[in-house]
Amino acid sequence: MWVVAEVDRALRFLMHRRRRGLRVELDVGETDTAGHVVQVLGIPLTEVGRMTVDGVPVERKVRRNTPLSPGSLIRIGPRDRPQPHTGRFLLDVHLGSLTRRLRLLGIDAAYDPQADDDVLAVRSAAEDRVLLTRDRGLLFRAVIPDGAFVRFDGTDDQEDDFLERFGPTLAPWTRCLVCGDVLTPAATEEVAGDVEPGTQRTYQQFSRCSGCGRVYWRGAHSRRLEAIVERARARLETLRGPAG
Repeated sequence: MWVVAEVDRALRFLMHRRRRGLRVELDVGETDTAGHVVQVLGIPLTEVGRMTVDGVPVERKVRRNTPLSPGSLIRIGPRDRPQPHTGRFLLDVHLGSLTRRLRLLGIDAAYDPQADDDVLAVRSAAEDRVLLTRDRGLLFRAVIPDGAFVRFDGTDDQEDDFLERFGPTLAPWTRCLVCGDVLTPAATEEVAGDVEPGTQRTYQQFSRCSGCGRVYWRGAHSRRLEAIVERARARLETLRGPAG
């Protein structure tokens, strides 16, 4: 049977090239669902916000099971920004630089450079994490509770898009850049065995990762990191507009 899909301009870059356009006619099976049609077009359901079938809104949790009729009209729009989220994220193996940026900003960003697609999908579901990935096909997996396609290559652009999409609350300098666990204050004498004597004499404020035990302090390298933090804060202020 034939159905029609109307795709918002903001989502068309995700569509397979041969199907790109505002209005697409598709020949589908009688048992195919609205969610199936969206993914046939090349659009992960995680990228879809408002969606209607014959004028009736379809909630996210039932899209994979919503039946169609001959001639059904499916309208597909992008998700609103900022997008609701759990505050917990999981990044795929291609996003190591973005992971460190997010951890610097205090965001719960899990990352395993050895994880394959199966591991990522299962972990995102088990830990209720939003999966961030450059692999559009990975987001087609039904087990993934929520996700986002990272459309840019450069880390700055990826970070900007993340901030715009999720509008997170920042808590800079509170997470380990290596493992992502929370940092806790550590007295100078407590880190004596982990830092050089000169560092211990020069700096008074230290933190230790509650997970891997690494010690952090604001050394000369922190100037570059401070610039990244201030850039993110300025970006969010711009997105949120004037207070009140």
